[in-house]
Amino acid sequence: MEEELRKIPFECRRCWHVWEEDYVVRHVHSRRGDESLVWLQAGLPVPPPAPGAICPRCGGQQATTFPNGYLAHHPELIPPAGPVAPDPTPLLSPVPKPLY
Repeated sequence: MEEELRKIPFECRRCWHVWEEDYVVRHVHSRRGDESLVWLQAGLPVPPPAPGAICPRCGGQQATTFPNGYLAHHPELIPPAGPVAPDPTPLLSPVPKPLY
């Protein structure tokens, strides 16, 4: 029986949050020689990752998956680990002030 660790990237199409989930994939062979895959998270069997996963940020069920290894080639999509500092640039209103 072989096992491999897979990091599956997801993106929420509701809030655009990007995250990865770790899965262990077990290759199981039957007595007849047929191979099947068992997907595990935290040691428990789970369904294979698929579109419709629940977003950990907004709870939406509109997530999609990326191909395996996609985020390694596109690190700009990975959100920062900590809170982002606010932009110090003041916001300028597009509405002119009244002249009176």
